[in-house]
Amino acid sequence: MSQRQVLQVFEQYQKARTQFVQTVAELATRPQNIETLQNAGVMSLLRPLLLDVVPTIQQTSALALGRLANYNDDLAEAVVKGDILPQLVYSLAEQNRFYKKAAAFVLRSVAKHSSQLAQAIVDCGAVDTLVVCLEDFDPGVKEAAAWALGYIARHNAELSQAVVDAGAVPLLVLCIQEPEIALKRIAASALSDLSKHSPELAQTVVDAGAIAHLAQMILNPDAKLKRQVLSALSQISKHSVDLAEMVVEAEIFPVVLTCLKDPDEYVMKNAATLIREIARHTPELSQLIVNAGGVAAVIDCIGNCTGNVRLPGIMMLGYVAAHSENLAMAVIVSKGVPQLAICLSEESEDHIKAAAAWSLGQIGRHTPEHARAVAVANVLPKLLSLYMDTDSSEDLQVKAKKALKNILQKCTHLPALEPLLHDAPPNILKHVVGQFSKVLPHDSKARRLFVTSGGLKKIQEISADPGSPLQEYINTINNCYPEEIVRYYSPGYSQTLLERVEHYQPVI
Repeated sequence: MSQRQVLQVFEQYQKARTQFVQTVAELATRPQNIETLQNAGVMSLLRPLLLDVVPTIQQTSALALGRLANYNDDLAEAVVKGDILPQLVYSLAEQNRFYKKAAAFVLRSVAKHSSQLAQAIVDCGAVDTLVVCLEDFDPGVKEAAAWALGYIARHNAELSQAVVDAGAVPLLVLCIQEPEIALKRIAASALSDLSKHSPELAQTVVDAGAIAHLAQMILNPDAKLKRQVLSALSQISKHSVDLAEMVVEAEIFPVVLTCLKDPDEYVMKNAATLIREIARHTPELSQLIVNAGGVAAVIDCIGNCTGNVRLPGIMMLGYVAAHSENLAMAVIVSKGVPQLAICLSEESEDHIKAAAAWSLGQIGRHTPEHARAVAVANVLPKLLSLYMDTDSSEDLQVKAKKALKNILQKCTHLPALEPLLHDAPPNILKHVVGQFSKVLPHDSKARRLFVTSGGLKKIQEISADPGSPLQEYINTINNCYPEEIVRYYSPGYSQTLLERVEHYQPVI
């Protein structure tokens, strides 16, 4: 065979390898092909091509492996079991920027599925190499490395600690200062994943100076970057008062309130989540939010969205109201109760209705004035209905019952209580009747209305155990009226009167 023929054979072989990896990479983009590729044993065919002498074949085979591993955990596990990771880690340190991006993509695709697979990435020494890639001159390599580190860190505190220990945090903080928007997004997302597991991990992110740089990007026009920035600040704020105060000290208010009107739903949701995480810690932090106009802004936000986007805002109002009478009144004055009542009626998801019920309970539990503000919004019958509905989730039933009790124990606005006399089960009824027994002895107008509305008649129809609190309340109410009035409205009294008519002998 001549030299020319030998070269032709090698050329054909290279073309065949190139065509193979390119075709597999293309096929792996479509879910319907994945199972066929898996059954054909494509993983074992791609592995030796990671060591190919031709750089484009190496890169394309890595890309194909990443796409396959990204699809499901079985394929990701096949990458681990196929002993592919050590080769990727080696190449990540030695090869060109195109290969580094492809190798980091494979590591990210494996790590995303579970903590066990992410641990396999850590165990093969990938984290240190990925951290080195954060210092690469190419922004795309930095981005790919940051993405992989974020996917490793998101699973649990131990994996996050491994990323921290490798020195990733200061480099990620440098990455959010780079000009490339895509790199900023991924670095902010990785910092969010690192911060979420524990106060210690969040403190590490704070110590690296992340808060100031994140706070500066709240008004960046890029919606995806804003999402990640707000998420990272939320994850830092949630752990402790000190961390929340450090975020507030970065002067995020009132700037962050503009994000509640953002056209991007996730920006709105993440902004509300950040405000919620700050508000929940102390009355002082809640008061700061109130002073900045945060309560009114969150109420407007809830009115302009639906579903899960509403959830953090709904909960934020409950956290603010829970702290004190004054803060609960701030929610009432800002017209928070009607908006929460709308959420309670409109939303289809039980967990959102449960959050609205909880928040209404926090608002109404302070004083009769607070309870009245909730009661006049016609919330009590709705809460009762949700509590009694067998289709309601257990959590919704518990939250609705607790909210009802919280509000009822303070409510002296009798017109709002009266409908409950007819519908409430005994465990709720005793609270309703208890409130009537507190008000009626001291209010003659209310006593008259109670008779004309049919309330007194309904009280006589309630059967209560002798000596029970409910019976005591009924006795207190009955003692507010002349005996003949009480008898008149007692069950069977009309029959007694008719019998007396029958047996009455007129005097002739």
